[in-house]
Amino acid sequence: MIEKDDNQDHLPHFVIENVLKSSCQLDQKDMIPVKGYDFNQGIQYDQLFHSFLQTGFQATNFALATQEINRMLNCRYCNQPTVVSNQNTQQPECTIFLGYTSNMVSCGVRESIRFLVEHKYVDVLVTTAGGVEEDLIKCFAPTVLGSFNLSGAELRQKGLNRIGNLLVPNENYCRFEEWLLPILDEMVEQQNEKKWTPSSFIRRLGEQIQDPSSIYYWAAKNQIPVFCPALTDGSIGDMLFFHTYQKPGLEIDLVADIRKLNKIAIHAKKTGMIVLGGGVAKHHTFNANLMRNGADFSVLVNTAQEYDGSDSGASPEEAISWGKIKNGGNPVKVFGDASILFPLLVSETFAKHWWKDRPKT
Repeated sequence: MIEKDDNQDHLPHFVIENVLKSSCQLDQKDMIPVKGYDFNQGIQYDQLFHSFLQTGFQATNFALATQEINRMLNCRYCNQPTVVSNQNTQQPECTIFLGYTSNMVSCGVRESIRFLVEHKYVDVLVTTAGGVEEDLIKCFAPTVLGSFNLSGAELRQKGLNRIGNLLVPNENYCRFEEWLLPILDEMVEQQNEKKWTPSSFIRRLGEQIQDPSSIYYWAAKNQIPVFCPALTDGSIGDMLFFHTYQKPGLEIDLVADIRKLNKIAIHAKKTGMIVLGGGVAKHHTFNANLMRNGADFSVLVNTAQEYDGSDSGASPEEAISWGKIKNGGNPVKVFGDASILFPLLVSETFAKHWWKDRPKT
């Protein structure tokens, strides 16, 4: 065994060079120091959210998303009076598409979406079947809080359906069916003179519901189209199926709706996309904007990753490669739970705009 002579031991110079590698000089104008909010200043939520830009990670992406939505709003009203003071019916400078998955309506994000539709802050809605029916079902009976850990077998025996940590009694769907089936009867009788599409079908439901807590009540009232290419993928599909045994013959035209959606994007002056979640709602919104070589403004909020090639997890850079987002913009993806993030985004953008410009009473 050879013993080391500690007196002759030395640290090779390359180790120091590797660890203490010289830094390049950063451009001072691009340097933003990382710094969080100091609660010694008190609790000031505006300052707290403003500090997110310097916080890093998804806090910074949240702040960037806030900036992007405010750019949409600034563009939307740059040459017009505010929608609050004037209810202007001209084509906006920026047409805003809002896409969302059904769970956003199942949870309390429904009220944030309804606020945007009620006050005409969005021009186009794109959602799934659950995104329609869950809103209408809540007009008859509430969805209630449960737990992620409840036994599925026990819930099934009790006729309770679980959505994450939410519970929807089967009775709620029965009430929805009682309300919907007579409307389907009317639609069958009227289809010789009227061609039904998913968007006109949803508008009819919005006209019939007569409940201002509903997203689709306000969508019908404000003539905001709702596109749902996967209309049969939910309770509505079940009801349409049952109805074929009672009064068959209802036809719903998907092709007319894709023409309508794409034409809105093609003829818009500029477009903005806000998409919560992925799947059909995300891709249908993005693909419409492909028709104009990409949206001008884009904000995505979801938890999906892109390692498996799914469109749900695709980054804005991938969308740029397809021509769904314009090159040269500032698109933002925030990784996180939209049930937390979207109400906060609304509070820092649309809601501020509303409370600033609403008529004084």
